[in-house]
Amino acid sequence: MNKLFKVLFLSVALFVMSGVANAQVKIAHVNTAEVLDAMPDKAKAEKDLESYYNDLQKQLQTMAQEYQTKMQDYEANQATMSNLVKQSKEKEIVDIQNRIQQFQANAEADFESKRAELLKPMLDKIQNAINLVGKEKGYTYVLDLATGAAVYIGTDAIDATNDVKAKLGIK
Repeated sequence: MNKLFKVLFLSVALFVMSGVANAQVKIAHVNTAEVLDAMPDKAKAEKDLESYYNDLQKQLQTMAQEYQTKMQDYEANQATMSNLVKQSKEKEIVDIQNRIQQFQANAEADFESKRAELLKPMLDKIQNAINLVGKEKGYTYVLDLATGAAVYIGTDAIDATNDVKAKLGIK
């Protein structure tokens, strides 16, 4: 009976230990910026982005040259201009200034949009690889060192949102 008790105790202990081992949270980290920099497609994307930036700069320089020409013409001839012509030239100059400012604002947004468009396929590849590694290795969480965010959350992850809300008295 003593031997049976020891075997039973050992079996229960092994069962409990295996349950504890399976319940462990496995956390890994990845540096997506480093992975992105190592991707062969990144160099082409950067080259395309640089070309797009240069095109925007050329357009801006053309507008700035137009502004400069109008200003020089205005300054050189304002003494001989009638009030009506002066007002018309001043309006043209202000309109060009406004167009330049609008172009700059739109160019920044377009540039960021182009950047996101070029990087999206690579970022999607990275995320898919993270998901596969997370599943294969049995990670509960994979954290991104570049952003500080969780980029993979396994099926056995514990959501403490309701517990935190309860602590704060939020329903």
